[in-house]
Formats: sequence, C-alpha cells, structure tokens
Amino acid sequence: MSTREFAAVAVDPETGWMPSKSLIGKIVAAQGYNITPQLVSAIAAGLELDRAIVAAAAHLQVIGYTDDELSTGAPAKLIRVIGSNAESDEKAQAVADRWDAEA
Repeated sequence: MSTREFAAVAVDPETGWMPSKSLIGKIVAAQGYNITPQLVSAIAAGLELDRAIVAAAAHLQVIGYTDDELSTGAPAKLIRVIGSNAESDEKAQAVADRWDAEA
C-alpha cells in the first residue's frame, strides 16, 4: 500500500477527516507532526485496528510508558501485537521501507 492509498482509506469515522499523503509521509519519516484525536482515529481506521491500540502506540511513541502501564489494557495489547508474528513484521517492514523511499 502506498502512502496515497493509505491516506485514502484512513478516515476518521466520526468526523470524516482524512490525513493528507504528505502528513502520512511525515509520520513514516518521523518528521514533526501533531497527534490529534482525528489523526489517531483515521490511522486506526486505515490500519483496521482498534482505536485504543493506535492511541496506545501514539502514547508509546511520544511519551513512553512505565512498566506498570504495560501490564494491562491497550498498552499491553499493543506490545503483544508488535511482537506477535514474524511474518506480519516482515510485511509491515516492507511497507514501511517502501513508504520511506517515497517520502
């Protein structure tokens, strides 16, 4: 999936807001961008993940977690999802590499 294709399916279901291709490129390239509730919802929709998991990922990336916070709820589930499947990790890395090359 290209950044353009992802931007087209990443739609906040509550507001209809969609991130631009350039915003997706900034996220992939780890450049500066603002995390908003609409962005979290749109990314969750685009990835077909529960919003709480994407919110936990954003929190982990920006703020980090304490060990206690990682024991239950969405943060713990996120950590399990990240480390759950080597094949999906390879696919995810291939997509990230392609997006990196496009950015």
